[in-house]
Amino acid sequence: MESNNTLIRLEDISFAYPGDGFVLDKLNFSLTRGERVGLIGPNGCGKTTLFYIIMGLLKPTSGRIEIFGNTICGEKAFRSVREKIGLLFQDSDDQLFSPTVIEDVAFGPLNIGKSPKETLLIVRDTLNKLDIAGLEGRVTYKLSGGEKRLAALATVLAMKPEILILDEPDSGLDSQTTERIIDVLNNLNLSCIITSHDIDFLSKTTTKTYGMEKGRIYLEEEAIPHTHMHIHKGGKYPHEHKDDLDA
Repeated sequence: MESNNTLIRLEDISFAYPGDGFVLDKLNFSLTRGERVGLIGPNGCGKTTLFYIIMGLLKPTSGRIEIFGNTICGEKAFRSVREKIGLLFQDSDDQLFSPTVIEDVAFGPLNIGKSPKETLLIVRDTLNKLDIAGLEGRVTYKLSGGEKRLAALATVLAMKPEILILDEPDSGLDSQTTERIIDVLNNLNLSCIITSHDIDFLSKTTTKTYGMEKGRIYLEEEAIPHTHMHIHKGGKYPHEHKDDLDA
């Protein structure tokens, strides 16, 4: 693809937490316009760390970050990035901090200068698209796990992002809520990066899957048979399968 279609480019990104070895080791990655990329790999391989670096929540030890065609460095540049890239945290409680759902979803639009009238329209439209309009007055900490995940996703989508980054959006959900998340994601016209331990979830929501291991990303190009006794992409990376019995 042409370079002007490259939304995110990471070059030789390394990162180590104090006292630990490198979590990311000269990692390279790019996301082009219209791509929906899945990342799968074991716990501790650096998936969440990678997302935090893209968002400017962590600073890499070395390497270059280019987003929307610009080299990004410093908090001012990342503030602009965070208005255009929506990050769904792995734990919904990290995303929801207001007393009610409507206040949480309204926070982002108000924070970037939308008027109260504009914000109310955005909030109602977002909640309706996710089919959770009935939650708007609910106290966030009293929501179920699935309701929290949908409300957290609403706070991200209300910002009208150009890129969506989702950190294990299906984690801990029952099969019905998972299917709702899949349906919502497949109806979004957004470039996405999605992590999950469930290869089946990624196969339904993304167009390509990368494996992540030992601080680097690898394109999984072949269908590999493995211990589940079936064949699909991502087979050589640790993952889980869900079925209706888990509901």
